[in-house]
Amino acid sequence: MEAAEASLLRQFPLLLPQNRAKTVYEGFITAQGRDFHLKILLPEDLQLKNARLLCSWKLRTILCGYHQIIQQRMKHSPDLMSFMMELKMVLEVALKNKQEIHALPPPPQFYSSLIEEIGILGWDNLVYADSCFSTIKLKAEDASGREHLITLKLKAKYPVESPDCFVDFPVSFSVSWTPQSSLISIHSQFLAALESLKTFWDVMDEIDEKTWVLEPEKPTRSATARRIAVGNNASIHIEVDPKHPTMLPECYFLGADHGVRSQIQVF
Repeated sequence: MEAAEASLLRQFPLLLPQNRAKTVYEGFITAQGRDFHLKILLPEDLQLKNARLLCSWKLRTILCGYHQIIQQRMKHSPDLMSFMMELKMVLEVALKNKQEIHALPPPPQFYSSLIEEIGILGWDNLVYADSCFSTIKLKAEDASGREHLITLKLKAKYPVESPDCFVDFPVSFSVSWTPQSSLISIHSQFLAALESLKTFWDVMDEIDEKTWVLEPEKPTRSATARRIAVGNNASIHIEVDPKHPTMLPECYFLGADHGVRSQIQVF
């Protein structure tokens, strides 16, 4: 715990605890040389999934449109340090995109080449595009018929500059990009990544279908953990490795001592 607190202080020296229980943190997060005020309220058990993030008007404005991503990161971060690192990454991307909004509009060939690429890819694979085509969402199905989305933030210098990609994966996803790349190459890499994660999602779907999952109530495709009811006053928390989904997962029992002991004997 002390090591984690020291690491948090080292990485975010302007964010300090406001009480002895360290359930309230207030201060600033720094990105691109700018400081943004925020406050984090933690429950007594310090679990991030039940925490609240309060942002200044300036920070809230910049993070507009990233609310769902931040909630997802907060829900799955093991500690405050991990969440703050994730929040800083999202903030860096948001600031970068905001700067590009105020930059000069892309040249006409940006739109013509983009329309051509979508035509080759198939308009049925386009789920969403904003009015200036700076943000688009593409869909794809894995071999088990599950639909997945990839969100692309396109820059004015596309395709010279690679787009930022956002996916709901349990592992990191980065695209191989050159100035000759296109939406077709991104979609192909997206499909390849879906194929590599097929077994993981098959396992998680089977768990959801054949057990009584207590948490999370609505698991995302990036969620690797489940808390499963196994008996009176007892449950088991499992963590599935997305790279080795068929191996025995990490697990531990939760609940009253007598209930846990009886379930351990069964297992």
